[in-house]
Amino acid sequence: MKTLDQFYKLKDAEDFFIFFGVEFDEHIVDVKRFHIMKEYGTLIKKGFENFNGNEKYLMDFLKFALIRVYMDYKHGHSPSAAEVWGMLEDGKKGCASCGTPSEGGNCAC
Repeated sequence: MKTLDQFYKLKDAEDFFIFFGVEFDEHIVDVKRFHIMKEYGTLIKKGFENFNGNEKYLMDFLKFALIRVYMDYKHGHSPSAAEVWGMLEDGKKGCASCGTPSEGGNCAC
């Protein structure tokens, strides 16, 4: 059984995939490494915040979160620079497609 102690020792993105036995395309991970790990970090933070002491359930969550994030990128999710860096202009989020500032990130483009 995989343990949290083993999980804490993982370093590279590939280590997480190998650890959980999740097949992955090396090219996708090479190109989207930062984005995948950033989103994975956000998700696992939620898992740790809700950790109730059941390590098996937490490990299942950590594996599922990795699969979910990876599949988003495998199927074409490509965040804009504004999404990645959280750029804001005058308190308004710009459109992910055209960059036009818009209320709530919605644009008519």
